[in-house]
Amino acid sequence: MPKFMDIHDGFFGVTEEQLQAAHDADLAIEREEGVHFERAWLDPDSGKVFCLATGPSIDAVARIHDRAGHPTPNIFELSIEV
Repeated sequence: MPKFMDIHDGFFGVTEEQLQAAHDADLAIEREEGVHFERAWLDPDSGKVFCLATGPSIDAVARIHDRAGHPTPNIFELSIEV
């Protein structure tokens, strides 16, 4: 299954609990698109959130994020791993 990393901007002032709630919103519906969000990280200084997911396509990952309320155009397939 392909892996994807996506980047969200504008998450300044977000707490760990708020990040968990956003991640949980993805987890609640991820199966509908055959996606699994493995982990999410927050860099509070830059306001960026990074999500690692597996799924069938970039479009499937994007649809889950859109529906969960935190869309991003910055989704990258991680096709090479060492």
